Order: sequence, then structure tokens, then C-alpha cells
Amino acid sequence: MSDFGRKDIGDKVESKLTPDSQKSTPQQFTDKATDAVDSALGKSTSENDKSFVQKASDAIFGDDSKK
Repeated sequence: MSDFGRKDIGDKVESKLTPDSQKSTPQQFTDKATDAVDSALGKSTSENDKSFVQKASDAIFGDDSKK
């Protein structure tokens, strides 16, 4: 399983539930940067190498690596 470097599902949920208007500029930047890294790592990792949690996270949060 290769989840190294992936964004924790709890962090994803918290990020999505908090409106940008309630986040500081650095926090918004950090969210965008970590989302981009997570997406890139998700796309470069085969489905067979992802843990159940990461597969579920990608499905819930719309990782488009399968498209």
C-alpha cells in the first residue's frame, strides 16, 4: 500500500467543511497546495497500491485519476 504523502482523510473533510471565507490566506494556500500534491500522488499510484481508505477518499472527494 502506498499512501505516503497523501492527504489524511480527516484533513480533507475539515478542509471541505470550512468555507474559504473562514480561512486565512495562508490556510487557503496550504489547502490548495496539499490538494494538488494529493491529487498528483493519487493519479500516479495504481488502484492496486492504494489502501481502502485512500480509494474511498478518492471516490468521495472526486479524484479524477480514473478518468
